[in-house]
Amino acid sequence: MLRILAFSFFLGLVAIAPARAASPPPDQVVAGLVDDLSKTLDSRRSELQANREELLKTIDRLLLPHFDIDYASILVLGQYAPKATPEQRARFAKAFYNSLAHRYAEGLLKYTEGRVKVLAFRGELNDKRTIVQTQVSLDDGKNASVDYAFRKTKEGEWKAYDVIIEGISYISNYRNQVAAEIQKTNLDALIARLETQGEKALETMEDGKK
Repeated sequence: MLRILAFSFFLGLVAIAPARAASPPPDQVVAGLVDDLSKTLDSRRSELQANREELLKTIDRLLLPHFDIDYASILVLGQYAPKATPEQRARFAKAFYNSLAHRYAEGLLKYTEGRVKVLAFRGELNDKRTIVQTQVSLDDGKNASVDYAFRKTKEGEWKAYDVIIEGISYISNYRNQVAAEIQKTNLDALIARLETQGEKALETMEDGKK
């Protein structure tokens, strides 16, 4: 449940960020978007619950401009990234993003006001990348740490690329699963599975890890 909530907040976080001429520090973006996310869901929750296709379209349309899909996919590919052709990297990036976004789409609807608390920023803001720390309130009343990694692009925009749940990075987690799948077959086969099976391919990878 924590992973679903964390990923879905991540999707909502970057999905509703408006385009700005000057990108503010990531911690300020997150703090403002906590309130915006609650308002967005209050106005569209019933509609999106009843129409999964519209939910997926909304995420796809709004998320991509604010998620560094290419950088994240290179990190996930790990040792296989330098060996991949530009076409393979592009196909993997798109297929992996689609699978991930669709896998956690419904989780976004579980977000409620007050469930995510943005912690005060500590230290100096790195001019290239930084971590935004948050606490998520769970159903049992306990709190869990969920952090979001941002990097600044060449264009000067802050974009999210990783989520770290209780110290475990989704980049590292999926990198191991992707490596195992590529070792079983090859990169082209994995890309084809993600393109045709989407979220089911991710579920199979996660079940295989267990």
